[in-house]
Amino acid sequence: MRFLRLTSFLLLLIGLASFVGDRPAYRLFTATGQAADYDQMLAELAQADVVLFGEQHNDALAHWLELQVAKDLLKLKKPGQLVLGMEMFERDVQPLVAQYAVGMLADTTFERLARPWPNYGTDYRPLLQFVRDKKIPVIGTNAPRPFARVVAQRSLTALDNLPATDRALLAPLPLKVDYDLPGYKNMAAMFGGAGSAHGGGAQNIIQAQALKDATMAHFIAASRQPGQTLLHFNGSYHSDHHDGIVAYLRQYAPKLRVRTLSVVTQEQLQTLEKEQLNVADYVVVVPADASKTY
Repeated sequence: MRFLRLTSFLLLLIGLASFVGDRPAYRLFTATGQAADYDQMLAELAQADVVLFGEQHNDALAHWLELQVAKDLLKLKKPGQLVLGMEMFERDVQPLVAQYAVGMLADTTFERLARPWPNYGTDYRPLLQFVRDKKIPVIGTNAPRPFARVVAQRSLTALDNLPATDRALLAPLPLKVDYDLPGYKNMAAMFGGAGSAHGGGAQNIIQAQALKDATMAHFIAASRQPGQTLLHFNGSYHSDHHDGIVAYLRQYAPKLRVRTLSVVTQEQLQTLEKEQLNVADYVVVVPADASKTY
């Protein structure tokens, strides 16, 4: 009996030591800072029409989790009910994205022609290989860079005379920009124009951001079919605080059920810090010293 009590005590000590020494790779919270359960979150996401996964582009843990969420959502959806969308590919290369996803384009050809981001090989190729293997549709949603660049330089008026073929690559024009959206107001403050109407000196930069947000929202809404969940990967600034893409989705398809995730970094993972509250429906906290891909 004494031996059994001693054994139980030692097992308890081991268990406590394991708990105290726990070093999770990430923690999951609700918008209000409550600890969240991954499976419960997944069940909620599976019922959404659109899921916006806001990442930090160089976060290795975020990219790993994106792939896990895609795999797990696929298990909860019927065939044909999951679609992936990606900020990382622009609308003019969508034919190449579609061909690659169905196995009609070799890796080398795709990477040469589709203008993938520099971190494509480590961070986004696994996602595309997954959709190709599982025959999941994938769409590039972003505005082509030349259009965003000219807007940043000359404002949205630079797009007034675009031909129809170019307009088809963008959100419907002319584009209305709500400079009172929190994200755009923050951009104005960052660029020294917070006290001026319409973004001050940052007006053109805000307009270029809005063009990207609106274009992604437009093609998310246009690409999703009834009954589908469209899982979209984008920089967190495009969807944090239900702003950016979400604001334009409210215009283009106000009845869509949208859920958001955001990846943030903290020195500690036990609690969600005040500035991260309500940043998204679910907040993924990763250690500040976690590995980066660039």
